[in-house]
Order: sequence, then C-alpha cells, then structure tokens
Amino acid sequence: MQLKNNEKYKNYFVNKKYNITTFGCQMNEHDSERISYILEDLGYTKTDDRNDADFILFNTCLVRENAELKLYGQVSSLKKLKEENPEKIIAVSGCMMQTSVAREVIEKKHKEVDIIFGTKNINSLPDLLFKYLETGERVIDVSEDNVKDDYVNYNSKNNFQAYVNIMRGCDNFCSYCIVPQSRGREESRRPSHIIEEIENLVKNGYKEITLLGQNVNSYGNKSDFNVTFPELLEKCAKIEGLQRLRFTTSHPKDLSDDLIRVIKENDNICNYFHLPMQSGSDKVLKDMNRKYNKEQYLEKARKLKEEIPGIAISTDIIVGYPTETEEDFQETLDVCRKVGFDTAFTFKYSPRPKTKAAKLDPIDDKIVQDRFDRLLDTLYPIFNEKNKEYVGKVVEVLLESESKNNKNVLTGRTDTFKLVHVKADKNLIGQIVKVKITDNTSFTISGELVQD
Repeated sequence: MQLKNNEKYKNYFVNKKYNITTFGCQMNEHDSERISYILEDLGYTKTDDRNDADFILFNTCLVRENAELKLYGQVSSLKKLKEENPEKIIAVSGCMMQTSVAREVIEKKHKEVDIIFGTKNINSLPDLLFKYLETGERVIDVSEDNVKDDYVNYNSKNNFQAYVNIMRGCDNFCSYCIVPQSRGREESRRPSHIIEEIENLVKNGYKEITLLGQNVNSYGNKSDFNVTFPELLEKCAKIEGLQRLRFTTSHPKDLSDDLIRVIKENDNICNYFHLPMQSGSDKVLKDMNRKYNKEQYLEKARKLKEEIPGIAISTDIIVGYPTETEEDFQETLDVCRKVGFDTAFTFKYSPRPKTKAAKLDPIDDKIVQDRFDRLLDTLYPIFNEKNKEYVGKVVEVLLESESKNNKNVLTGRTDTFKLVHVKADKNLIGQIVKVKITDNTSFTISGELVQD
C-alpha cells in the first residue's frame, strides 16, 4: 500500500511530538537520525519527554542481551500510558525486529506496540504510519528489500558532526555475532554518492565526519566499482574544507598497509583507530571465527604505532566466551599490556539467538564476573598512564556539549578521541579550540583554554 501522498493526513502531524530511544552502535544512532528527519518532514517536533510524545519509537540493538532486556522493560512501562492515551503510537524498529525470535516476543507479549519495522524499512515509515491510522491495526514491515546507493536525509545530532554510511551488513559470521542476520550481507554504497553526501555536509558547515560500516575495511569487496576502503578514505580526506575524518569499525584481518599509509599522509584523518580484538587467545579467536591470531593482531597494532606516532588505539573485548579457559583469559590480559590500549569496550559474553556460539555450554557466571573484574583492574591503570601522557601538552579539541554535571564546563574530543573537560563559554560549542591539559583520570583529560 502506497500512502505517501495521502491528503487526508497532510497536516495531521503538525502539532504532534515524537520521542526516540536508541540502543546500540553508531549505525543505530544514524538510523535514528534518518527516522527523525522523516518524522519532522511529516510535521512532528521532537520532545525529550516520553510522556509528552504522540509517537514513541524504540530503535533496538540485538548485539548484547542487556540491550534486549532493557527494551522489554521500557516497552512494558508504556502499557499504562497507552491505556490512558490510546491515540499515542508506539513503534519498535531496528536490529531486534529484523530477527524472528525477538520480533515474536514483541508481537505476542507487547500488544501496546502499534508499528514494527526493520533496519531496511526506514524509508517506509510514512506508509506504515498512514496505514496504521487508516486501519487502527498493528502494522509490520521487516521485508528484506535493501535500498541500494541511497542518498538519504537525516537530522544530525548537531550541526558540526555527522555520520555517513558507506556500507551495510557483514559477511564475517563471527560465531558470537548476530549482525549478519540482523543487518544482512555486505553492500557498499557507490563512492560518488558518499563523496557527494560529505561535500554537501561540509558546505553546510560540518567539521567532523565519521564513516560507518560493520567492517569498513572490506568496503567495495563485492561491488561493481573498483575502489578499496583506503582509496575511498583518501578521496574523502581530499574534500576541501573537511577538518576531521573518522571511521568505524575495522576488522583486524582486513587492516592493510595501504590504510595505515593513507591515515599517515592525511592530516585531517584523526589519529585514532578502533581495532576490535575480542580475545587474545589463538584458540578462542579460532572458535570465534575471527580469522587472525594473537601475533597477527599484535603486529598490526605495532605497525599502527610505528607508522603513526601518537595514534590512540581502542578495542573490544569479550570475556567468558564458552570455550575460554583461565589460560586463554591470561592471553587476553597479555595483549592488553603489550598494546597499551587507550580505551576499551568490554563485555561479558551473552549468547545471541541463531549464532554458533549459542549452542555451546556457558561458563559459570561467577567465573565470568571474576575475569571481567580482573580485566578492568588491568585496563584502568593502562588508560590512566596513556591519559597522563597528555598532561602539559596543548591539544586541539572539538567542543561538543555542556558537561552534564557543570554548565560552566564544556566537553569535547581530541583527534585521538580523548574526552576533554574545559571551562569555556557555551558559544564555543562546535568550534575546534586549543586546550592545555593540566589533569587526567583513567577516562578523561582536562585543561585550560589557550588564548590565541
């Protein structure tokens, strides 16, 4: 049913408000930006108060069980609100809805949900809304039709930073990961579309662009155009006026010397590299289907640091994978000490439906928690030492927002992705300023504005 030009609802949304809750990664955040644009194009305005919203959306993540449980709890909390205000529309989208197991939980146990759609059906949201208003019955769209080479509009989180999708999906099939099922197989956007999108953003004053993909390093692999990720990155870096360029996420097996060279040779590509390790054990890495071993990972980290002095490296680590022994865990700690990560995203293993690892017997929760605690005990002093190296230095910081705890303090990021606190007027938000670092913790650095 095509209802996009439905005149009956032409001005229906003008005085209505929407609220979006986003779980998960930057890809989900960017999807929410696209949804926000669609809703505002219809006439909605944004509200941070869920109780005040006429349209409530949860954009979901299925990578970790914790996000899934949070969703069920938050949706359940709206039952009473829906009963008191039947005209409120509640929708659930994203990765969870792309898989039958999670979708069936919402369908059967959460009757308060009116609209369900997947990661590939965002552009159909106006049709789904109109259809629901016409019928009053739940509407579901989780079709697998991908929109290829789409140039999409979206509401960025601010007017100086933006995400740009360069590809969707993943072909790696790590044994613990559900992304290939929820996001589909790899598809790369055409370079010309990506370049055009970034050029328009820069013309509109955006200073920092982050290229997004489940594995950006495999960009172009199955395409009919002959452009690799290092080549695309170099093209993007040459766009006139672009001050900062980031990308995420990279798979270690595909990190090439060409990519390191491009980062080294282009000053506006940030000196920050997210290199997910997951485990330091060769056995566990093989069980995870990661396609690299400990020494190969260490060599790639060594090359990054050798070729790009001062580069910051972050990682992902999973503790308690079903086949992990204490000896395997010690190998992970060994890599942490040898690489000296600037930060890390750490997780306790949680089984995901329809993955190979979900069929394995889990490790006792107490053992997993003990290892997790010891991992953090190892990492935090390393983070502290890495941040301490900044004390006394003058760094450039893109100021992003007011501090949640102190309105007189602004927070921002260095090009190495260090979180910086500095006393400054809020009029400087969105500007790149110089800050002399005077103090640090394991997670932040702080300093004083340097006056030109």
